[in-house]
Amino acid sequence: MHGFIFGIYPYIALSVLLIGSVARYERDPFTWKSSSSQLLRRKQLILGSVLFHVGVLTIFVGHLFGLLTPLPLIEALGISHEAKQILAVVVGGVAGVFALLGGILLIHRRLADPRIRATSSVMDIVILSLLLLQLCLGLLTIIISVQNIDGGEMVKFMQWAQAIFTFDTRAAGYTAGAPILFQMHIFLGLTIFTLFPFSRLVHMLSAPIRYLWRPGYQIVRTKKRNLKHPAE
Repeated sequence: MHGFIFGIYPYIALSVLLIGSVARYERDPFTWKSSSSQLLRRKQLILGSVLFHVGVLTIFVGHLFGLLTPLPLIEALGISHEAKQILAVVVGGVAGVFALLGGILLIHRRLADPRIRATSSVMDIVILSLLLLQLCLGLLTIIISVQNIDGGEMVKFMQWAQAIFTFDTRAAGYTAGAPILFQMHIFLGLTIFTLFPFSRLVHMLSAPIRYLWRPGYQIVRTKKRNLKHPAE
């Protein structure tokens, strides 16, 4: 089972993430959105959304570069494993708290308001709940990381992540004997990747770049009243 979760499941999750996202964009482009409900409890939405997105994006970028940066490059730059571990604990801890507080505000808003709950799908609640659980697991791993400040555990997961992308058949072996919290954190992260194409998280892959060369702005609503007939 360990070999499946850490040696095979990552490829299943990444394949579903890639193929599922492309298929959804091609087959159901009108569902490719964040489904905003900003007209309801707007202040709570803004505060929760800002905290959540800043925290999650910081964590994502940190994980991306932290796990996939080759070890020889880090050593060539003169960055010790201990320094990298301290940086990960401090930045990841602060970002994790921000994201968790924001996520709590968002899920409270979604569940406490009958109108918002009525327009929420089951997947909306499931994916947000899983993200909150993942944030809790991530924050709990900090306790173990502080006790292993030399970066030994961190190196194992860097080797595992890089082995996945280099198709190293020994990938699962790098996580053998790792603390259960870290293993749960990885497994839940892969599960979120698997559910990604079927949730509102797909809006993360969209950037409004095309608006840069759009000829003009579309006026949806204006406070000015034009009493003249358009033909006049």
